[in-house]
Amino acid sequence: MIRKYILTIAIALTSLCASAQYMVVSDISSPADDESWGVANFTDNIGVGYQLNDDFVLGVQKSGDDWGLFGRYNMSDNLYLSAQIPSDNSDEMKVGVGYAVKFWNDFYVEPNYVWETSQDDEGEFKIGITYRF
Repeated sequence: MIRKYILTIAIALTSLCASAQYMVVSDISSPADDESWGVANFTDNIGVGYQLNDDFVLGVQKSGDDWGLFGRYNMSDNLYLSAQIPSDNSDEMKVGVGYAVKFWNDFYVEPNYVWETSQDDEGEFKIGITYRF
């Protein structure tokens, strides 16, 4: 009886992973005035997403020292809306719009504009990178 459950779970997980499209995302942060470029500039906001269907992506992304949830809605092949909610305070939700430019194979460069919903300030222009599996 237990073997049937284990076999069923294994088949379900295998089919889920075989049909899934994962992506690794990150925003490039520029170094401070007295610092030089390093790996941390590319990995400070790294995350992993799972493409649910052609339109929606859900995942987790590093936001400073904490991790938060992010989501994307693909409006077209390259244009998307995004939202990021940090795990420590949902009042600091960030929303944005971006455009994915295919750079090489499944590697994308993504200029995007993001702003925090809790602040009245202007948003921030960022450059992101994405690799889709």
